[in-house]
Amino acid sequence: MAQKQFHSKAGQFLYNRYIAGDSRREAQYEEEVINAEIARKIYQLRMKAGLTQQELAERIGTSKSAICRLEDADYEGHSLSMLKRIAAALDKRVEIRFMPTKRLRTA
Repeated sequence: MAQKQFHSKAGQFLYNRYIAGDSRREAQYEEEVINAEIARKIYQLRMKAGLTQQELAERIGTSKSAICRLEDADYEGHSLSMLKRIAAALDKRVEIRFMPTKRLRTA
């Protein structure tokens, strides 16, 4: 597996000590990273648009508490339909990419 990039040596150390090599923990870690990235992106786009959580909620026909949950890094219920509604309200589109999980070996 390709070496993960961390912002600190401490992050790298903790990953190597408690996660690396355990496929179940690696999968959980990857899922948590994705959830945090989605939450951060929704927050950043909303802030760039100058909207409150309430205003975004009204644009997509949901509640402020739903937007709050979507912006929470621990939230695991992201749906493609909700992400598309948010994107449309912010004049954006959703793009999904499938990336290789391992580097190909070269002979």
